[in-house]
Amino acid sequence: MTLQQDATSLELDAHTLRIIRAIVEHGSITAAAGALGYSQPALSQHLRRTEARIGMPLIARSGRGVRLTEAGRVLARHARTITTALDAAAGELAELSGLRAGRVRLAAFPTASSTLVPQVLRGLQQTHPGIGVGYLEAEPPEAVEAVRSQRADLAITFSYAGDRVDPHAEGAKGLVVVPLWRDPIMVAIPSGHPAAASDAIALAQLSDENWIAGCPRCRGHLLQLAETSGFRPAIAYETDNFTAVLGMVSAGLGVALIPSLALAVSTLPAGVVIRPTANRDERTIQLVGTQGSDQVPAIAATVSAILELDAAAWSLAPAIPAG
Repeated sequence: MTLQQDATSLELDAHTLRIIRAIVEHGSITAAAGALGYSQPALSQHLRRTEARIGMPLIARSGRGVRLTEAGRVLARHARTITTALDAAAGELAELSGLRAGRVRLAAFPTASSTLVPQVLRGLQQTHPGIGVGYLEAEPPEAVEAVRSQRADLAITFSYAGDRVDPHAEGAKGLVVVPLWRDPIMVAIPSGHPAAASDAIALAQLSDENWIAGCPRCRGHLLQLAETSGFRPAIAYETDNFTAVLGMVSAGLGVALIPSLALAVSTLPAGVVIRPTANRDERTIQLVGTQGSDQVPAIAATVSAILELDAAAWSLAPAIPAG
């Protein structure tokens, strides 16, 4: 066999890379076939032909599923970059031909599900009705990982100043993180509490109170702010449901920190007072994507729809000063 023949036998095609990428994302040949719109036998046959051509196996049976061989893992490492570039090229050609279609996978945290995300979907429906959007509800660490592993194209996330563990920083390689808005953190206390007369509340005033904590990252932020204020909060209850948090405060069971965005969709029950913290604490809402993915028109349109949201509707301030 000549050197030229060796090189020819290792020629690869984009379809193989898409199959390998789909197997990584979906975990099996059957699921990959469904995601790509092919039958399982057709995908298996294509893989066998490719393996015969390159002289190396790409997958191996593992129990009821499959795993990538070393050769398969080599292709998987390159598949993401190459298929993203091909999608971007195809998208640009589609734009030139007047096509307005595509599919975007969006992830966002629970509070955004009932505030920001519906507005994004409505905006896309009005301006780009041909774009389909798949949605994954996930807290920031899971949403960032979904973008990194290509299970999501974009993620709306949040982070707190001074986060001891920031998923954006830990997994930033290959990601683009854009700050969108500042979301003020508010204190919820019973209306009869002495601090209710204050325009803003120093957390040290509540050092002896029972606290109602939210999601794990919100709970971590509460502990961090309390430590800075010189006390350790007595956490009596924990729930991810902000409506439940406000109900507990109304019942006099404790006090809580609540992001302003959550207050936009939660009816304030009687007997609850909302005040800003004395330090004007806040979190930053961010948009996460992969480098170059905005060259795909459907993703670029979704980014534009997010950037065009009326943040004032939720009492959010720009994260980046104008100018």
